[in-house]
Amino acid sequence: MRKTAVVTGASSGIGAATARRLAAEGFDVVLAARRLDRLEKLKVEIDAADPAGRRPAAVHALDVTSAESVAALAGAVRRCHVLVNNAGGAFGLDPVSAADPDDWQRMYDTNVLGLMRITKALLPKLVETGAGHIVNITSLAAHSVYEGGAGYTAAKHAAAAVNDTLRLELYDRPVRVTEIAPGMVETEEFSLVRFKGDAAKAAKTYEGVAEPLVADDIADCVAWAVTRPAHVNIDRIDVQPRAQAAPHKVHRV
Repeated sequence: MRKTAVVTGASSGIGAATARRLAAEGFDVVLAARRLDRLEKLKVEIDAADPAGRRPAAVHALDVTSAESVAALAGAVRRCHVLVNNAGGAFGLDPVSAADPDDWQRMYDTNVLGLMRITKALLPKLVETGAGHIVNITSLAAHSVYEGGAGYTAAKHAAAAVNDTLRLELYDRPVRVTEIAPGMVETEEFSLVRFKGDAAKAAKTYEGVAEPLVADDIADCVAWAVTRPAHVNIDRIDVQPRAQAAPHKVHRV
């Protein structure tokens, strides 16, 4: 039986790259995100790349901030061997003194409550497989802080705490739990969303950095973790470009 992987936030960036890579590794992939048009295009690409013509990708609308949307996805997914909690994001880069509570609320709703909702909904199916695996995409910001990042780092610290707590709670169940904490990853949308569509500000994030990570680098980490033997748990992978020593310390030329 082919294994099934559910990837949230699969419409772009790390989520889309992870879905492509897991499909190439032989998984059936459930593409879950809000933007169905993008998911449909990704499905066509993944299905066309399958040499056996099995159409390994399925598309489901998902808003992780909506309990109803999460329940609908859980009801539609027959099996789940791997859950990649990738949906999330950063909004704003203001100091606490100028923080927008709405930005903080959005970050907590997506990065923390969204992770909880989808994990809770699919956990019975993960256990049922006898070899489930939860992969939570966090950030180096889940383990360090920087000026202007209090809202995002607080949310990602919380996500990391959920990850570690899950491992304790599931120690006697057949489910592995892995955190992947990326550093600077240049994708088409992360910084653009953070700066609310300001392309100039988004571009400055990567200015002068010779080789930031790309989404495929993170997908490679996910694929490696989930294809280890079932008795091997990769607790956490911190991954950053060589030019980055910490979230706030980056070599630029």
